[in-house]
Amino acid sequence: MIKKVFRILDMECPACAMRLEGLEDDVPGIRQVSASYHKQTMQVEFDEQVLSEAEIIAAAQKLGYTARVE
Repeated sequence: MIKKVFRILDMECPACAMRLEGLEDDVPGIRQVSASYHKQTMQVEFDEQVLSEAEIIAAAQKLGYTARVE
């Protein structure tokens, strides 16, 4: 398991952070997501054997957010 921080510049409210945190239930390989609306970041703990950074970015894009590795 590794942790990566992603910058999410288009979060507009605390509900956006909650929506992104839902990725831990929807994407296999993600163990934990902690999103901060104020910092506009999302910290993801994931299994790099199952999931790549690009797949996490794509999952955020499906929710309507632009993510990039910090």
